[in-house]
Amino acid sequence: MQQRQLGPRTVSAIGLGGMPMSIEGRPDRARSIATIHAALDAGVTLIDTADSYHLKAGEVGHNEELIAEGLRTWGGDTSDVLVATKAGHLRPGDGTWTQDGRPEHVIAGAKASARRLGVEAIGLFQFHRPDPTVPFADSVGALRTLLDEGVIVLAGVSNTSVAQIDEARTILGDDLVSVQNQFSPAFRSSQVELEHCARLGLAFLPWSPLGGIADAGALGSRFAPFAAVAAELGVSPQQVALAWELALAPVVLPIPGASRPASIQDSVQAAELTLTAEQVAALSAA
Repeated sequence: MQQRQLGPRTVSAIGLGGMPMSIEGRPDRARSIATIHAALDAGVTLIDTADSYHLKAGEVGHNEELIAEGLRTWGGDTSDVLVATKAGHLRPGDGTWTQDGRPEHVIAGAKASARRLGVEAIGLFQFHRPDPTVPFADSVGALRTLLDEGVIVLAGVSNTSVAQIDEARTILGDDLVSVQNQFSPAFRSSQVELEHCARLGLAFLPWSPLGGIADAGALGSRFAPFAAVAAELGVSPQQVALAWELALAPVVLPIPGASRPASIQDSVQAAELTLTAEQVAALSAA
């Protein structure tokens, strides 16, 4: 597995996004654990989760508990696996997503996450989404408190603009190591944040990195170039999408979600797929 830097840590170029194992359409627990084990077997050392990845109102931390169980029951050494979690989002149980960026909520969320994950300190903790009712600096200030108290080791922000990334850097300094924004063939509005992270040396974690690929084979689809490159190389369009994202900048670390072993087993192969400059340009123009 190709390796990339996330702050001071070296992790697999392709991570595992845990959300599909815990929200609508989720599999049974056995298949989720098998998916986590398949990722670890394939060399994945970056796993992304959040306290809000759950379905029912009383299930806060559902995905974190799955990840902890998967790591605990795997037969290999997990000491080099970086688990990244988040707080600041809420799921009241009616299918909606809300925000709570109050510092006291973020701090309490981190401490609860550490307990669920069974760790003394969370490897990477990210503020999940800016809350329009709370000053962004106050929410990020909670990460500073958590760092100073040793509850977390590294800090990140998610769903943020360039201005917010810079504001977070003024508060966290070099302890800010990552930005997690939506980015995929179908959703490219975070291109500017990706490029900003590349200039700063911050890891950029695209969430939902396979958006649009399900339609790549459809007649007239704007994503047809991904299917064409996939056919040329004899690989899946999903692998092409992830390889394209990896080629955009050395700071990019896609975290494709998976809820079955075969999905993550296919995705990790993108780390060894090298696209030509012409292919990258064609896909970027799609």
